[in-house]
Amino acid sequence: MSLRRLSLLLVPTCAAWLGCGEAAPSSEEVNPPEIALDPREGTAVIANEDMLPGCGEPDAGTEPVDAGTSVLVTADTRFHSSAGVTVVPQNLAGRDLEILVPNGVDFDRYTGTPVAGGMRFDNVPDGEYFLRSSRHYFLTRERRFDLGVNRIGRPDAVYVPVTESPMSAELFNLDPWQDYTSISEPGSSVQLISADVDLYSTSSLWTQAGDTSIVDPYAYAYFSTGYGAPVLDASKGDRIYVNQLNSVQAGTLPSGGTLAYQSVVSSAHLPSFSFTPDGTTSLPLEATLAPVRQTPFSLEWRLNEFTRWRSDANPSGTLSYPSMALVPAPFGYQHGWVGYQGELFNMWLPRGENGVIASRLAYGNPYPSNWGVVGSVGYSFRSATPVVVGGRTHYPSGNIYVTDRLDHLIAGPIQPSVSPPRELRIDGVDAYVSRVVGSNQPVIDWRAPVMGTPRNYTVSVIQLIDTFAANPTVRFYVPGDRTQVRLPPGLLLPGSTYYVRVMAEGSPNYEPSRAPYVTGELLPIITADTFSAVFTTP
Repeated sequence: MSLRRLSLLLVPTCAAWLGCGEAAPSSEEVNPPEIALDPREGTAVIANEDMLPGCGEPDAGTEPVDAGTSVLVTADTRFHSSAGVTVVPQNLAGRDLEILVPNGVDFDRYTGTPVAGGMRFDNVPDGEYFLRSSRHYFLTRERRFDLGVNRIGRPDAVYVPVTESPMSAELFNLDPWQDYTSISEPGSSVQLISADVDLYSTSSLWTQAGDTSIVDPYAYAYFSTGYGAPVLDASKGDRIYVNQLNSVQAGTLPSGGTLAYQSVVSSAHLPSFSFTPDGTTSLPLEATLAPVRQTPFSLEWRLNEFTRWRSDANPSGTLSYPSMALVPAPFGYQHGWVGYQGELFNMWLPRGENGVIASRLAYGNPYPSNWGVVGSVGYSFRSATPVVVGGRTHYPSGNIYVTDRLDHLIAGPIQPSVSPPRELRIDGVDAYVSRVVGSNQPVIDWRAPVMGTPRNYTVSVIQLIDTFAANPTVRFYVPGDRTQVRLPPGLLLPGSTYYVRVMAEGSPNYEPSRAPYVTGELLPIITADTFSAVFTTP
């Protein structure tokens, strides 16, 4: 994600705390899953600047900002539905926010005061600072900063803290069910999707190869939108799509294996109904699916233009999986790729696949014609040897991603326009070699990519843990003219294991220095990572 590059010309502590790059990025430039469609975790040209935070006059009802001494942080939620976009201001009281102003090798810290419209920080000196929101640090000069987000669904929808639900499934008129063969031919799956509320769910069903109907009173639905499970309300018109995806063979890979992909092949759009997930009551799912028309497209995917950057990603790293996914963009492209409503098409190639894929493929799309289609193509790299922490095995990794509207993505050969940063170091020592660092406040630096001009960098410090929870990760977002970050004191735990990933952002519309989340969904999204070996703190 990214742009607004920030000048260091008037920052005398540049060399001590953040660092200056070799070249400034050009004038304008933004960032989606491992597949992952979202390389940034966390994203098109700004169609209407007045709709983005920080442009134009302050919103009515928000606290005025003293341009000399105060910073106002807002966090509106923009709900996208068939009725349009509804903006709901969020109360930031209790939010983990802080401002850190560089002071030599340390930082002066400022806490905020909740005010109408957000959080105000007073007596912040002019110049650059990090806005810390939980584990995310955004380098900026802005006196008004927007942490607002986009969401799918009506603004009055209710979500409950449930991640899975029993489901009584009765599905008919399916395409013949396929068993899993390999990562490249995953067979059949069923997804539940809605944009009336924010719903994306995979399912667990009792099936056999060749089944064209499924009656399973003991099925399960797994909700993955990050907000819990939505309460469905028939009086509000809440409806669900039931989509079946099947594997399709489409020729031969450069290595000689079978080229295959997964596409939506049948679907049903259920009538509205009410249901409150509670983890115990079964979701009633009754549907007769209909075939979905397959839309053909041609592509030239130059895998070798991704794999040639392996040594920049990590000199001793190995090629991992190439992947491609097509996803719906609910209600069109005006606000970028908003929300996650499952996939229309998935393609996972065997580990290390190389060469060029020039093929004619197809995807199924059951959604309204005003929805868009976004394509994301990536190649992952990982360490050659595993890292074992306790009973858990880790592989430090990085990716190169290109994400855009499908019609733009396939208009020419698919290849990256920015390569990974290079020569990653920690406290001036090669970071691609494992070691114990000398302090718990190291300096991370790197060289700019060989290809492309990054608009921003994202520096992720990832702790490797011995449980199977998500690895704790801290991220720093800095403009593309910086090639160094000093970690704040107290961030790294003693006697712990970490690795660092530095992502170069070539995205033209992403502005993490002003509005990281809403601009982070603007297209295109272009990213490339370099990643370190593990290091241990003293």
